[in-house]
Amino acid sequence: MGPLEIILIIVVIALVFGASKLPQLGKGLGQGIKEFKRETGKTDADTTEGVTPITDVSSRQIDPVTGAPLPTERETVGNRRA
Repeated sequence: MGPLEIILIIVVIALVFGASKLPQLGKGLGQGIKEFKRETGKTDADTTEGVTPITDVSSRQIDPVTGAPLPTERETVGNRRA
């Protein structure tokens, strides 16, 4: 957006709301931005709190074609001996 477009938007806002309400609009906008930044900063810490990383590599994998669980290494070794 260029400077001419920004000026045009400000003029339209001034005509719609009137010059007396512009300071109130600016204050409300500033408070909204401040609150938005504060809340988005919290979400990163909140989402990682209480989450444990997955360390179990031996979890079951699923066959992409059938959707059935693939046998684990222990199961395949046991079947070969039989």
